[in-house]
Amino acid sequence: MNFELKALNLSSAAAAKCDLLLLLVPESFKPQQDPLSALVDSVTRHGDWSAAGSKQLHLYQPQGVQARRVLLLGTGKGSARDVRAALASAASVLKAEGVKHALICLSALEDAAEAVRIAVQSVADAAYTYTLTKSKAKSPALGKVTVGVTSKSAAISQIFDQVVAASLGQSLAKEWGNRPANYATPSLLAKAAKDLAKQSSAIQCKVHGPKDVEKLGMGAFLAVAQGSKEPLQLIELSYNGAGKSQAPVVLVGKGITFDTGGISLKPAAAMDEMKFDMCGAASVLGVFRALAELKPAINVVGLIPACENMPDGAAVKPGDVVTSMSGQTIEILNTDAEGRLVLCDALTYAARFKPAAVVDIATLTGACVIALGGIRSGMYANQEALGQALQQAGEKSHDLCWRMPLDDDYSEGLKSNFADMGNVAGRAGGSITAAKFLQRFVGDMPWAHLDIAGTAWKEGAAKGATGRPVPLLVQYLLDAAQQQPVVKTRKAPEEATKPARKSAAKTALVPQAAAVKAKASQV
Repeated sequence: MNFELKALNLSSAAAAKCDLLLLLVPESFKPQQDPLSALVDSVTRHGDWSAAGSKQLHLYQPQGVQARRVLLLGTGKGSARDVRAALASAASVLKAEGVKHALICLSALEDAAEAVRIAVQSVADAAYTYTLTKSKAKSPALGKVTVGVTSKSAAISQIFDQVVAASLGQSLAKEWGNRPANYATPSLLAKAAKDLAKQSSAIQCKVHGPKDVEKLGMGAFLAVAQGSKEPLQLIELSYNGAGKSQAPVVLVGKGITFDTGGISLKPAAAMDEMKFDMCGAASVLGVFRALAELKPAINVVGLIPACENMPDGAAVKPGDVVTSMSGQTIEILNTDAEGRLVLCDALTYAARFKPAAVVDIATLTGACVIALGGIRSGMYANQEALGQALQQAGEKSHDLCWRMPLDDDYSEGLKSNFADMGNVAGRAGGSITAAKFLQRFVGDMPWAHLDIAGTAWKEGAAKGATGRPVPLLVQYLLDAAQQQPVVKTRKAPEEATKPARKSAAKTALVPQAAAVKAKASQV
């Protein structure tokens, strides 16, 4: 789909030729001397429509308007939430047969910048349709979307370019999240990463197979994969938009392409949803798709430990003890808590890049779904500035997260009589104890963990991947690219497998900290 931004007042919007004109109108709207204003004034005076939130009125070839179809959308007070709700209610209209070119007119709204961001996000979300494994599915006819604003300022144009790129990445993340496990194996994920690298000279891709991972000493990652016939893949992407001396941000995405729970087998009900257990990996792919479009001045590394968690005769068993790449030993008390096992080795591997910051993204715990539902992702950070930067990026991009605690007392349940730690700590505070487990593998690297188990996909009639938190991550990277990072030169981390490796950079690559206003069992 092609998006374009145009400066259009209500008169020029009425004269624009398109298949569908969506006019968003707040309750504060004051009619002007143009056909659209006259139309709004007429239907309002006759009581046929009001600008209250999400109120709709469909019109066909109204007098003085060039669009074949017109949809009046009420936005109430005109808040970001009202605008999003109004556009969401029009999703089926945007997918209607014969609508190839839609004009989203925001000229009646006061906050054009926020409206532009929400309009692109909402239309891209409405237009996405999964078709890969449907024999007769048709993609929506919609191919062009014009976003009309009263004034096309440099600031609005920049927001438009950024949100279009983020939406491309979010759609890619949705696509891979939605694919059945037999269409999204670790090897196919690796191919998708290689294809991204082919499309942009700024992106490189390296894939480490089982033998490479074994040489690296990633015992925890290997343990999860050993019950599957599908070979594991450690996917390493890099985007180089800044000088070689600039420390990169490392994104680590959990890539469990299907999770049966292993020997700790999940219940059959809703097990099909465990194809979504690689949405962290999909979000990393989506971010790199956006980076290829925006080309910000920042260096980014993406790590995706990808494998299946299966209950084969060779599968790891409850009570087994494995040695992670860090040298720390782990008693696997529950094989369904596998995500943290693949992530812990990837986090140790991340240290070799001497990162400015590390952010891991994972559908990690059902406990996070209970805590936050599907509205905000759970966010943990070992550094205040990094935590604030991520939360601020979430607010700005409307891809919300919530800061969760990392008190050391939560680690008590991870104690083991037979290893350095267990991989679970009971049901209480399950999302927090999972984060405390991961924290043991980051040393002094500035690190954050996003638990997206509640936000990465929807259940019910709208079941499918959401592509979150691609908008949040893209915004964070764009904000970080505007800053001058302070990078301290230190010795490279040792290659031997020793406990508690430390990062070579103590200072996170984060924006200046502005005050921020303010599924299944283990997955």
